[in-house]
Amino acid sequence: MKKNRFITGYSGLRALAVIGVILYHLDPNSFMGGYLGVPIFFVLSGYLVTDHMLNSYDKTGSYNNRHFYLSRIKKLYPQLITVLWLSAAYIFIFQRNLLAKLNQVVLANLLNVFNFWQIHNGQSYFERFAANESPFTNLWTMSIEGQFYIVWPIVIYLLVKLVKKKKNIFWILVGLSAVSALEMAILYFLKADINRIYYGTDTRFFSLGLGAALAVVWPIESLNQQVERKVGWILDLVGLASFILMLAMFFSKWMNPQQAFTYSGGMLLFTLDVCILVAVIAHPGSHWNQILTNRLFDWIGSRSYGIYLYQFPVMIFFEDKVNIGDNPMLYHLIEVILILVITEITYRLIERPMGRITWDKTKQYFARIFNFETKDYFKKGQAALAALILILGSAAIAISPGVKAEDFNKSQLAQRINQNSKKQKKDNAKLIEKLKKEKKKKEKKKKEKKSKIIREAELQTKKHPINKSFVKYGISQLDLQLAQHVQVTAIGDSVMAGSSNDLKQLMPKALIDAAVSRQLNVAFGLLDSYQSQGVLADNILIGLGTNGPFSMEDLDRIMHQAGPKRKVFWINVHVPTRDWQNSVNNLLKQGAKRYHNLIIIDWYSYSKNHPDWFYGDHTHPNLEGSKYYSALVTKTIVKHSKF
Repeated sequence: MKKNRFITGYSGLRALAVIGVILYHLDPNSFMGGYLGVPIFFVLSGYLVTDHMLNSYDKTGSYNNRHFYLSRIKKLYPQLITVLWLSAAYIFIFQRNLLAKLNQVVLANLLNVFNFWQIHNGQSYFERFAANESPFTNLWTMSIEGQFYIVWPIVIYLLVKLVKKKKNIFWILVGLSAVSALEMAILYFLKADINRIYYGTDTRFFSLGLGAALAVVWPIESLNQQVERKVGWILDLVGLASFILMLAMFFSKWMNPQQAFTYSGGMLLFTLDVCILVAVIAHPGSHWNQILTNRLFDWIGSRSYGIYLYQFPVMIFFEDKVNIGDNPMLYHLIEVILILVITEITYRLIERPMGRITWDKTKQYFARIFNFETKDYFKKGQAALAALILILGSAAIAISPGVKAEDFNKSQLAQRINQNSKKQKKDNAKLIEKLKKEKKKKEKKKKEKKSKIIREAELQTKKHPINKSFVKYGISQLDLQLAQHVQVTAIGDSVMAGSSNDLKQLMPKALIDAAVSRQLNVAFGLLDSYQSQGVLADNILIGLGTNGPFSMEDLDRIMHQAGPKRKVFWINVHVPTRDWQNSVNNLLKQGAKRYHNLIIIDWYSYSKNHPDWFYGDHTHPNLEGSKYYSALVTKTIVKHSKF
């Protein structure tokens, strides 16, 4: 059977997809929608595989499933096995904290069920702190692709033999895709775990399904090569519009993968747009195939599979050894170079040769390697290196079951956060009720002079000292006494959550609302909520910025919500493994110059020379670091606060 026309522009589309994904992983806040490169891969897979199968059924009445499965195995498994064993060998030598469950990860990937494993084990795609740093996180897509390749020949066979009419096949595929997209939206609004939605084969099928549906109504071999100039212009303009929309969604904050729009239609809209662009590129009457065809795109596109596979291991292993925040541009450039070099080497030595491998060639290769009379030292050196990687990787996998998993949910930090969170809710509920009842009394007490409070605190310092164990962490007994009177509304992320119990001990009138993985935008709603309840204190403490940068516009909004009469205390960030550390801290400095009531608590400068204050992620204070953190925050608030 004649092969389908090869569309070189799809290499360009694949290149854009993998570039988007890498940019997202390097800087998820600047390239908010870069992860949408994955739906591009899914649409192309759905379209090309289905088109090839239906073309075969139309011409011969059958499809060679055996050949299809063998070609997929040759294409996917050599590189997949390489990245798994190469990473395992590296882990065995340099990063043994990642050994736990490595055997499960490898097996799940080989069986194409890794996305289900991630869901079952609570693996987050969006959290790269604490124990969640896995070099295999991105491989979930390979499992969904693998599942699709296993099932789809059977699905198409049943549709062709039982449904027969192309029109009906099209609507069945569209219907299944609609169910998948609807399920994604429903699960999101039912507050299902976002990673369950993101990783799920059922919730992500619509990208594959719509690509497959396109193949039914837009078969490559049936597209008319001779079209009127007017039709060609229409195709080009439609392609341009869809291309612009695709790029706009790559950069749009609307496509934040942790927000509602993405799951309630945003990702579906993007998929439909990609389907249009895929259709236009395929049509010989448009110029988009030529536009997306060039040597650079051809090179990236032909190696997009390897680039996708190796990007995350390189980033995770590299970022474990250096502090990205020190020089983000340089370090990200090094990461990209490493990814491309490793990809090129493995493409030449593994991916391309294995695509043409046969049993006879395999026997000849090993015969040559073990023939001691030949002097092909380069080939033998390659074989020796491969054997070493195989041995070390296998050793890592073999000892993995005996390594106790450092389950983040059971770690000291996680337990502290969970305990503190429960206490937060309990304390906050009581405090809110108390604040509401005492609102009128508070108005009268405002007339009380700060000097009187200080005099009383000075007396208590001598008679009844409190929290004495904190004095060695840089806070005076007078400040500890004064902190008992300070009313604070605190909003923070996991850094504050890990220290909330210490903060509450020092400032018992503080209402602390801190949670894991928080971005700044969460603060807007929380401030409005506390304001409407009448419990927003005159002192506001913000501990956000660890999980990503924000704009001056965002800071302006926070300050507008607080108003000029309140003091806003903002803890800057110590997150050396992320490239936004310096930009966040510099923005806060600018904000402090703009607003007289914004006080920066300089946790970064205070802690940067004390790595012993942090857990292994270099970001979350450990038990001792929490004491220094809480003491610094408390004494700064006391110094500038409104009593």
